Amino acid sequence: MSGNRRTGRELALKILYSLQDQPSLERLLHDFWENFRFQEDLLGEPMEEFGEQVPWEVRRFAEELARGVAEHREELDRIIGELSTNWALERMARVDLALLRLGAFELLHRPQTPASVIINEAVEIGKRFGTKETPSFVNGILDRIARNHRPPTA
Repeated sequence: MSGNRRTGRELALKILYSLQDQPSLERLLHDFWENFRFQEDLLGEPMEEFGEQVPWEVRRFAEELARGVAEHREELDRIIGELSTNWALERMARVDLALLRLGAFELLHRPQTPASVIINEAVEIGKRFGTKETPSFVNGILDRIARNHRPPTA
């Protein structure tokens, strides 16, 4: 299941990356699932031939994350902005910002997932899709969010 979770997070990252150019999440989700097939490469370029469909549970998880980030974007941006000293959100790399929003959403609104898992997943995904600075940048900000804002678990 953890492989499905990683894949879901990677797909959610691609959705959130695209959402920065598209105002409608529902339209974006429709277009995203209908028009693209993914190959295992750095950019996830569309494939010419039709590949396997994304498993339902992976798609559902990716959409839950994307919808959660969209719904709480103001709150997430405010917290990320407060904790990312010397970096305005507008100046952050798009992948980094999408990954920070995704990780922050999980930290703040999915307390059933351990903070260490969320941060590790974000760092690993950042290694795949970001720059060489992305993992440490994302790790530092998400760690501060976890320490300063994560609700206590029972």
